[in-house]
Amino acid sequence: MIEITMPRLSDTMEEGAIATWHKHPGDRVEVGDVLVEIETDKATMDYEAYEAGTLSQILVDEGATVSIGTPIALLDNGTTSTPSAPAGAPSAAVPAGVSPATPVTRAAAPLASEADRRFASPLVRKLAREHALDLSQVRGSGPGGRIIRVDLDDLLSAGVTAAPSQPAPRPVVDAGVIVDEKRASVAVQLSKARRVVARRLGESAREIPHFYVTAVADAELLVQMRADLNEQLAATGAPKVSINDLLIRASALALREHPNVNASYMGDASPTMLVHHRINIGVAVASKNGLVVPVILDADQKTVAQLGAEAKQLASQASSKGLTIDQMSGGTFTISNLGMYGVPEFTAIINPPEGAILAVGATIREPTVVGDVVVPRFRMRFTMSADHRIIDGALAAEFLRTLTRLIENPWRIVA
Repeated sequence: MIEITMPRLSDTMEEGAIATWHKHPGDRVEVGDVLVEIETDKATMDYEAYEAGTLSQILVDEGATVSIGTPIALLDNGTTSTPSAPAGAPSAAVPAGVSPATPVTRAAAPLASEADRRFASPLVRKLAREHALDLSQVRGSGPGGRIIRVDLDDLLSAGVTAAPSQPAPRPVVDAGVIVDEKRASVAVQLSKARRVVARRLGESAREIPHFYVTAVADAELLVQMRADLNEQLAATGAPKVSINDLLIRASALALREHPNVNASYMGDASPTMLVHHRINIGVAVASKNGLVVPVILDADQKTVAQLGAEAKQLASQASSKGLTIDQMSGGTFTISNLGMYGVPEFTAIINPPEGAILAVGATIREPTVVGDVVVPRFRMRFTMSADHRIIDGALAAEFLRTLTRLIENPWRIVA
């Protein structure tokens, strides 16, 4: 018997949630079969079997979150040894004087309520007690109608409790959709990826002391150079480059000049910080499956054309949920660009364990003073959010000054 445990699927993963079991007790499992989808702090990933056998028992239900190394299933590979029972499992000890073949009758423990008598996972019962949830409202979607963690999402999001004296009008539950009649509200199910993003960004905003520095660059020459470059690329049949591709390259060069921005805080207990020698830039992508940040490794070592091709490929994979954990790990700095939506400027939340993120706004034609005259020129605003524990205001300003100089002298970016 093989004990399958929650694996570590990313460098920052501490726990994982069971999204979907692809195999069920009694199913035959071959090496390479997808056993389960596991939701990590970065994405939902397929976990494949490394041993063949028959799935004997599922120990963690869909929707439940457990720490790395926690047993999640048992696989019968034909061996006689069995793993120790997981914590919380009922004891199978036989009382003295009773033959092992003799069934032992045990009196059922008294149950507190109808909610406790419903067939539900331990996690569901725990959440029901903590939030005073009435499980009689819930239809279980697990095996045999068992109530599992995901079945509680609507109740938890609406704050429904079993308290009979609650003064506010209770929402009406209709076909699994919660409607608040007073506000004409409908509960929309969050994807697992969106819940991971929400948790990670919440942790970042609460735990990291952010500060923000904004710069404005004259992007007239950058826009002209891109147009000339794309004209030459089109003549050879090569893919065009975008403003974002040029910004990735410019940011990588600026990080090379200011390595202490390319760093990570190690925690209050650590006397050191990590300064990264490789410049791996994450590019925030808003896909239909939620916000993801694929990473371009060694961005300072690649040409603008190479960066553009890789960025497009990663964005395509993000839309089709084809990104791997490896493609979303190892970032040292992130760029979030909302310029294509016409947003002039904004601030972004740091993507841990990185020390900074760059929020890029639209390239807008504005009246600009050049010498003694006012002329229309393209200008760009970008804001860096920095972790004040390792990056000071002066360092952030120096980094943005270097980035501005590169944007205003764009041939240095492609040189």
